[in-house]
Order: sequence, then C-alpha cells, then structure tokens
Amino acid sequence: MHIVIVGAGEVGYHVAERLSKEQHDVVVVDVDRDRLDYVETHIDVAVVEGSGVNPAVLERAGIDSAGLLLAVTSIDEVNLVVCMAVPARPDLVKVARVSNPDFYREGDALYPARFGVDVLINPERELAVETFRLLQSTAATDLAVFAGGAVQLIGLTVVEGAPVDGKTLGELDVARQDRSLLAVAVERDGKTIIPDGSTRIQAQDHVYAVATADEIPTALELSGHDHGKLRRVLIAGPSREAYYLARLLEQHGVEGTVLVSDADRARDFAERLDRTLILQGDPTDIELMEFEGAAETDAFVALTEEDEANIISSLVARDLGVRQIITLVNRTDYLPLAKRIGLETAVSPRISAANAILRYVRRGSVNRVAVFKDSDAEVISFKVSADSPLVGRPLEELEFPDHAILASIVRDGEVIIPRGSHSLQNGDEAIVFALADAVGDVTSLFPS
Repeated sequence: MHIVIVGAGEVGYHVAERLSKEQHDVVVVDVDRDRLDYVETHIDVAVVEGSGVNPAVLERAGIDSAGLLLAVTSIDEVNLVVCMAVPARPDLVKVARVSNPDFYREGDALYPARFGVDVLINPERELAVETFRLLQSTAATDLAVFAGGAVQLIGLTVVEGAPVDGKTLGELDVARQDRSLLAVAVERDGKTIIPDGSTRIQAQDHVYAVATADEIPTALELSGHDHGKLRRVLIAGPSREAYYLARLLEQHGVEGTVLVSDADRARDFAERLDRTLILQGDPTDIELMEFEGAAETDAFVALTEEDEANIISSLVARDLGVRQIITLVNRTDYLPLAKRIGLETAVSPRISAANAILRYVRRGSVNRVAVFKDSDAEVISFKVSADSPLVGRPLEELEFPDHAILASIVRDGEVIIPRGSHSLQNGDEAIVFALADAVGDVTSLFPS
C-alpha cells in the first residue's frame, strides 16, 4: 500500500518506521528539513519537504495513488486542513491526529465528516486509557485487551525466585493444565523470541502472556508479583495525558491527586476536574513528595510535558517506595535508558498512536492491532472467514509462519487457548502474536 504521512515528529517517525518494516511504500512530508534528513537516514522511506496543506506538495508525495493518508503533526488544525485538502475517494482512508480535549466535549464533538476525515485519533487519550489498564494490573509493563476485554495480553518482568524462574515452560504446572494462560514471547537481552516447551525462563526476562481476565492474577503470581487493588493514584502533571487519566480515575471511583508546578495550569486543572485533588508543587521535589504521602499511594504516574522531569520524579517515587510507577517518555532514545535505570513501565504517545493507526492500515479481516515499546512484535486480532486456508485443520498439522504464534481463539464468547488438536472455524476471532517479519505472511492467512 502507498501511504502518505504528514508530520515527521515522534508519532510520524514511529508509524513510518513500523509501516516501512512491513514493506509498505511510505512517503513522509514535513516542513522541517532536519527532521526529514533524520527520517531518511534511519528508515527506508521517501521524504518530501513542504507543507502538507499544500495540494502540490501532496501530489509530489503521490497522494493520488495512496490508500492511506495520516496527518499526525503536533498541530490539530493543520492535521484537519491536510485532510480537507485531499478530495474523498473510496479507496483512500484519511486519518487525523486531534489531541485537544475541547474538540471532544460532550454535545460539542468534532464530527470527522465535516472535515473530510475518516478517522480521528487522539494519542494522548489513547495513552491515558493504556495507562489506566496498566494501573489496574499492578505489575504489568504492557497490556492490550481483545474481544471486549475477554482476552488480555500482559507483559511482565520475572522477579528473581518467582515460580517460573529457572523452569522451562513445559515444566510449569500451568502448561499441563487446561488453563486459559499462554506465554507467547520472551524478551531477553534486547531480543524477542517465540517460546516453546523447552524455553527456560530466567529472572529479569520480560515475558508476554495471553490470558483470560480471570487468569491475570495467576500470571502475576507465576512471575513473582502481587495482585493489588487500585485505590489511590498520584499523578505528576500537567499534560493532556494527565487530564485524561484523572478523568478516567474519577469515572472509576479511584482517588486521584495531580501535582502541577505552574499556578495557572493548576487552576485550569481544578476547573476541569470534579473529584480530583489538584496541588501546586514540583514532583521532582523529594520533600514535597514525602509530605504529600507518595509512599502511601498505590501508584505514581509521571505525565509532565518534559521527559527529564518524568524520569527524575519517577526515580524519586521509587526511592520513596511507591509500589507501581508508570513513566511517560516521548523521546525514542530515552526508552532504553528508562529501562536500564529500573523504570520498567514506560508509556509513549507514539506507541498509542501506532496502535490506533495500524488497524486502519490492515483493514478487512483485522479487528484490532497492538504494538509494544520494546520490540517489533505485534498482536493482531483477525476475523476468520471460510476462505482462510487454516479453517477446519488441526493446528498441529499446519505450517504456521515462523516468528508467529496463534495465541487464542474466541468462539461464541468462549476463550480458547489453542493446543495442537484445536482448529479454527468460520466466524472465530483469532488472536496472533507475531514479530514484524512475520506480519505479512500471517495476514495473508486471514482473507476478508
């Protein structure tokens, strides 16, 4: 597919990188030559210098043959105008990044069709939703939900001395029982592998497991973590992500406190939020964090607009003994740093944007896509049709693509963790974990 991406910032770069690895024909448009030079140097895409609101620039980018237009600059109004500048076509999907919460106010919502937009994405709100799910799962470093929440993919770091530490997957009791829990990937030393029964789990491994909602506590226990109840969360703001997360906490009856260093921004938050406590103060101030009882909270979430402040305040919270810490990191090169200094759970708007966008790249049989910050892996939910070559054949007889695994099957509301004797049926939802080099081969097995 020919894809035009307007905006070469963090979101545009990451989406272009992901799509390029999947052999799509990608062109990135931006007015900043330095950004384009960086894109062109690091990933295999074409670039066009100029404004995406200029039809002539979009023509040079090949918009006439594009199947997807992504307007993902940091300015909402520019993204909307870019989509307006391109006439509607049945074979073109236009996606605009719109982050301002005022556009989504109840009763005054932005209607995409008014601006010639097919899909609106809000990376900041997507990130807040992802963060809330992580908070609900305590020790999770990654979390994606499928089939309306019936199936969850959870990322966990194995604690030394955990029940799985030093055991092969085949040795674990869970592997010998008919339980709805399956390890689908192990990340170790920067490499992601698809495990089998002989794979031995080690402390500090990052394990991805697919489980039904009621088996999540089992996954936490096996990896050496407790399953706690979320009651009180301290958020470092201000940012749009902090606002959206505070709203979600209010809606779910969780006590939220937001620390905001700027007095005017603190007043703005207080006016917008109903049941959230807003305090003026610097979250990197150790004495203030101590005074505000950070150690007594269930979680600390660093969502300021500065990566450095997020990392430092997270380290302060860790030093004070906060049980769960989630850190917003915008810059790509800071993600490995955060992990090396012990901040395992980092969230990124670029990942949230990619999750929202990729399902529109792979239309047809694809229901949902989730990608992860530390690997090229994806989890893709497919609707199984009668035309799939997999239908009716036992899994043990299939030659499933290397670097991919069928993680679960949802049939008539029932979640099935597949074994060799299972087979797919027309109408099933198949959830597949795949590395980037296997995505194309996997997708071809699920025609729409």
